Amino acid sequence: MKRPKLRKASKRLTCHKRYKIQKKIREHHRKVRKEAKKRGRKKPRKDPGVPGAAPFKEALLREAELRKQRLEELKQKQKLDRQKELERRRKLDAKRSAAAVQEQTEGKESSSKSEAKKTKKVQDKNAKKSFHSELEKVIEASDVVLEVLDARDPMGCRCPQLEQAITCSGGGKKLLLVLNKIDLVPKENLEKWLNYLKKEFPTVAFKSATLLKDRNMQETFSRRRARIDLSRHTESFGSECLVKLLQDYGRTQNKAIQVGLVGFPNVGKSSIINSIKKDRVCDVGPARGVTKCMQAVRIDKQMKILDSPSIVADPTSSDSVTLALRSIIHTGDSCSVNVVKAVDAVLNHCNKQQVMMFYSIPDFKNTEELLSLLAQKRGMLRKGGVPDIENIAKLLLCDWTGAKISYHSEPPASQILPPYLTEDKIAEMQTGFNLKKLEEENSSTVQALKYPSPASSIVFQSAGMTNGKIVKNKVVEDESEWEDLETSKEEEDFMETDDDQDSVEEENDVKEEGRTQMTRNAELGMGQTGHAHSENEIAESGLANSLSFSLDKTAGEDDAYDFNTDYV
Repeated sequence: MKRPKLRKASKRLTCHKRYKIQKKIREHHRKVRKEAKKRGRKKPRKDPGVPGAAPFKEALLREAELRKQRLEELKQKQKLDRQKELERRRKLDAKRSAAAVQEQTEGKESSSKSEAKKTKKVQDKNAKKSFHSELEKVIEASDVVLEVLDARDPMGCRCPQLEQAITCSGGGKKLLLVLNKIDLVPKENLEKWLNYLKKEFPTVAFKSATLLKDRNMQETFSRRRARIDLSRHTESFGSECLVKLLQDYGRTQNKAIQVGLVGFPNVGKSSIINSIKKDRVCDVGPARGVTKCMQAVRIDKQMKILDSPSIVADPTSSDSVTLALRSIIHTGDSCSVNVVKAVDAVLNHCNKQQVMMFYSIPDFKNTEELLSLLAQKRGMLRKGGVPDIENIAKLLLCDWTGAKISYHSEPPASQILPPYLTEDKIAEMQTGFNLKKLEEENSSTVQALKYPSPASSIVFQSAGMTNGKIVKNKVVEDESEWEDLETSKEEEDFMETDDDQDSVEEENDVKEEGRTQMTRNAELGMGQTGHAHSENEIAESGLANSLSFSLDKTAGEDDAYDFNTDYV
C-alpha cells in the first residue's frame, strides 16, 4: 500500500496574533530608546594632538609617525614569521607521517616502486620506439615531405638528420618547408626568413586556423548580441597556395601523390591538415605529443596527406633551451626541478626587460623569483600563501611552445649551406614546382595578415638546428641498446681469441706429453726396434689427440664419434 504524503504544518498566523506580536516589538523598542536616553551618549574622546604653540612640534609628529611605521613593520614581520612557522610545522608533520607510513609498508613500497620504475622505463622506451617507427613509415610512404617550422624560431625547428635522410634517399622524394605561425612575428622578420629559407628549399608561408567554427556558433552569438572577432583564430592563410603547389606537382608526375607532414612538437602539423580540410579531422592541443601514430587524410582523388608523430630530439647533442622547447617529453611527466631549469634556459636566451614588460612584473634576480611573482599575480598559491612554482613553470613553458607569446629570432647574417646540401641537390628539390607562382602567393599571404610590432615582440637568440634521432632513413634506438650491441661484439671477439689461445696451448701440451714418454722409454733401456715402435705409437697417439681436438671443435657437441677409441 502506498504511504500517504504528510503535509507540513503551515507557518501562517491569524491577523490578531500577528498584530499582537508587532505591538510587543514596538513597545520593546520604545523601552530600549528611553533607557538609552536616560543613560546618555558617551562620545569617544578625540585625540587633541600636539598643540600648535608646543615646542618641537615637528619632531614630535615625526617620532609618532616613525613609531607607527615601526609598529606596522613589526606586525608584518610577526605575520610572516607565523606563516613560516606554520609552513615548517606542516612540512615536519608531513615528513613524520610519511616516515611512519614508510616504516609500516617498507617492503611493499620498495617492490611496488621497482615495478613502477621498470614499467615506466618500458613504457617510455616503447613510446619512443613507436614514435620512431611511425615517423619512419611516413617518410618511406611519402612522395613529398613537408617539414613544418615555427616562424618564431625556424632554425631551431630544422632537423639536419631528417633533411639529409630525405635529400640523400633517392627515389625522387621532395622536401618542402612550411613556415607556420607567421602571425606571431613582425613582418620584416618574416620576410627575412622567407628570403633565407627559399635559397635552400621551396618555402610556403602559412598561418593555420587554431579555432574552427562550429555550426551553431553564429546563432548563439547573435542571440546573445555579442560582438567577438574570431577572424584571427578561424581563418587560415596559405592553405590554398600549398594545395595548389602540391596539385601542380602531382600533375607533372602523372600520378596520385602522398604528402607527409613531419616536424618537432607543437609546430602545428595537425593544425595545418585541419586548416586545409576546414574541419577538425586531427586531434590538436597545447600538450606535446598529441599525435602518436600515422594518420592518412584524403584531400582529393590525387592527393593524400599523412600526419606523423613528432621528431624525437637527441638529448646527448642538444642544448638545454632546445630540449626545453623541442623535447617530446610532457611537462607533466618531469619533476619540478627540471621544469624550472627548462624555464631558466629559455629566459637566458631572451631580453630581461622585454620579459618584464610582457608579463607586467617588477625586476627579478633569478628564475625562481620570476615564477613566484607570476604565481602571486595569477593567484596560483598553495596552502599558507606559498607560490606554486612547479605549475606556474609548466604554464609558462606551454605559453612559449604554444601560440600565446610573440617572439622572433634573427636569421644568420651569411648564407652557409649544410654539408649535405649542394647546388645539385637544391636544384633537384626545386624541380617540378612553380617557384615564381609560389613567391607571388607568399607575398599576397604576407600582405593579408596583421603582425605584432617589433617593440612588442620578444627578441630570442636561437640555438641553431636541433639534432634528431634519424640516420639514413632509419631511426637510431637508445644509447643503451647501442652499448649492448657493442659489448656483445667485443665479447664475441674476446671469446674467439680465447678459443684460439686454448687450442694452441693444448697442442703444445700434447707435444710435451710425447717427449716425456720418449725419455721414459729411453731410461728403461728398450731396444732399437722397441724404441722405434714406441716412437710410432707415441706419434700416432699424439696425432690422434690433436686430430680429435681439432675435429671436436668443428663437429657438434652431440657427435658420438671418438677418435681415441675408434681410430685405427
